[in-house]
Amino acid sequence: MNTTADSLNAWVGRSEILQDTITPTPVVALNATLDYPATALPAGSPLPHLWHWLYFLPMYRQSEIGVDGHAKRGGFLPPVPLPRRMWAGSQFEFRSPIRVGDKVERTSTIADVSTKEGRTGKLVFVKVRHEVRCNGASEPALIEFHDIVYREAQRPDDVAPPPQAAEQGAWKREIVPDDVLLFRYSALTFNGHRIHYDRKYVTEVEGYPGLIVHGPLIATLLMDLLRRQRPDADIASFRFKAQRPTFDLNAFHVHGQPQEDGKTIRLWASDHDGWLTMDATAVLR
Repeated sequence: MNTTADSLNAWVGRSEILQDTITPTPVVALNATLDYPATALPAGSPLPHLWHWLYFLPMYRQSEIGVDGHAKRGGFLPPVPLPRRMWAGSQFEFRSPIRVGDKVERTSTIADVSTKEGRTGKLVFVKVRHEVRCNGASEPALIEFHDIVYREAQRPDDVAPPPQAAEQGAWKREIVPDDVLLFRYSALTFNGHRIHYDRKYVTEVEGYPGLIVHGPLIATLLMDLLRRQRPDADIASFRFKAQRPTFDLNAFHVHGQPQEDGKTIRLWASDHDGWLTMDATAVLR
């Protein structure tokens, strides 16, 4: 398979369209997973921000799954020939609510593919633009940019850069990322990536010390912290960037700090040693 930089760039502009319905059962399941009462939102209720990840799930056939648990390379996403794949970050515009009962359509387009040389070798970044429309509307209710990074296999001489210390926020919550939490979130999002549940694979093949907490789960927990502190907040936009992996070996914390302008909320996650693992910003209307 031809996987030069030019051939990967040929994927830019490719798109796919998926349809779904915002059914109540995934909402009940994520409520329970986040330790809320396992009750459904009534039809017409706004879906909490980022919970659209419970829909448009990747329904690949078992025979189409690669060794890492993801779909084999070269479908909608470009066939990047690097073994390690991570969710690096996302940016969102929340234009109108997505509601329980809505019939939704997501148009996904490869917006960019870029190759860089990093500390650990070659990196390939793929940016995907998603637009979600509700009930046949012409304008999207949600625009999301999803950043994926592909990396080379870990080498014995890899040395991590000095981590950035995390601050203490006005809001703080401890999260215990046990195997059950990771399994339930993987199941809810139909995420077969073995780094989240297969300890032998993640330690012996990808070279990490433990199971990796999903980036989208941490982002969801950051937004959930805002939801707990400001339940009536009208959020216009949100962005997050993963700084370093979070493992299931210890508890971690999510933090929040309202800014002086009254509209910006800085959100971040830190590991058990106090190092910054994810940085995020929400902007209110």
